[in-house]
Amino acid sequence: MRAVADEMDITTSTVSQQIAALAGEVGATLIEPVGRNVRLTPAGRRLADHSVAILAAVDAARLDLDPGAEPAGTVRVSGFATAIRRALLPLIADLHQTHPRVRVSVLEHEPVEQFALLAADDIDLALMYDFTLAPATFDASLVAHPMFTVPWSLGVPADTPDGADLTGRDWIVNSRNPSEQDVVRMIGAVAGFTPRFVHQADSLALLQDLIVAGLGVGLLPADRPPQAGVRLVRLNGPEVLLRAWAVARRGREAWPPLALLLSRLGRGDPSAAS
Repeated sequence: MRAVADEMDITTSTVSQQIAALAGEVGATLIEPVGRNVRLTPAGRRLADHSVAILAAVDAARLDLDPGAEPAGTVRVSGFATAIRRALLPLIADLHQTHPRVRVSVLEHEPVEQFALLAADDIDLALMYDFTLAPATFDASLVAHPMFTVPWSLGVPADTPDGADLTGRDWIVNSRNPSEQDVVRMIGAVAGFTPRFVHQADSLALLQDLIVAGLGVGLLPADRPPQAGVRLVRLNGPEVLLRAWAVARRGREAWPPLALLLSRLGRGDPSAAS
């Protein structure tokens, strides 16, 4: 007991009190008197054996969470399909080679769902999007890194003649992101028509199938060729730009595997849009 007190620079009575408190927590007698000394009971020896693994695990956890440590662990990433394909999948393939101890769990969600998942700590990183005509609002609890910007055009059936009046067409919009409807309403306000939202499709492939079937028109990214039977019409105004963001809870960015992903996905300084 005196040796422990000397090593820890505390009194022997403090050592006795701490051992008594520990015995109360585990519900077992840990030491027993032997003459003027004490020795570990069988329960005490068993706890001592466990303590080796416990302390080693604590040291490992501290090292793993050290901002300067080698990234390791599983990062739960929620994203929309375009960002997953364009940005996340190539990054995962690269991490297999450069950081094999980092794992990525991929989930597909829309921005409205992602805000709730971040707040509940069900995901570590959200790959979100908004439109310049309907910007997202990131509150003080979140940090958003810009990833990329893509112009969008109007997708119409390929046989639609140039100059055709598109104001009376039915519209196909995203079912889980109401901001897309806001964007289309703004387009309609400038062009002088009120859009009819008739169909909903979250998949861009399905949206194009509906366009080919003559069921309506919809917004599509202008940086890739559409599928057969669809052509893109440039919007005369206002310009529609999709912005992709890598969003995490503020204060979590220092966790090594998350910091690694943010450094690869985000370009520029962390930014909050409003």
